[in-house]
Amino acid sequence: MFLGQEYQFFDWFIIHFTENNGMAFGMEFGGDFGKTLLTIFRIIVVIVGVYYVKSLVKPELPNGVLIALGLIIGGAIGNIVDSTFYGLIFNDSYNNVATFLPESGGYASLLHGKVVDMFYFPLINSHFPDWFPFWPGEHFIFFRPVFNIADAGISVGIIMILLFYRKEFS
Repeated sequence: MFLGQEYQFFDWFIIHFTENNGMAFGMEFGGDFGKTLLTIFRIIVVIVGVYYVKSLVKPELPNGVLIALGLIIGGAIGNIVDSTFYGLIFNDSYNNVATFLPESGGYASLLHGKVVDMFYFPLINSHFPDWFPFWPGEHFIFFRPVFNIADAGISVGIIMILLFYRKEFS
């Protein structure tokens, strides 16, 4: 797919190809140096997280906690792989389909790749009512972020811990 291309399956489910250069919701900081720092920070957090999970593993620990932590760490690793290597192995996707291992090289150096996002679920696509005190009549889309499977794993893992396993982290 080329950047921005999408396939709509339902009103509320769209495969939309985009590349995220930064953190969650596309937030960026510090240009190239910030991108390098962000990728190195992600790698350090995952390494620390793996050692933390290793210290938690005990026979009485519920399997759900391990599943939740595995989703978080696995999702983080997936995003790290994209941001570390994606720019090296693909050329850019502007107005064309990216080529895998192009002869001219990728679009970015090591640690400067973009994370591919593709799932878009605009569950409610409507307008605020005219009587609404803020933004009357303005267009409104509920759940606007485009995300990937790694982001979903991180989110599901965090939600599982917050809803079911908070007491395990006291």
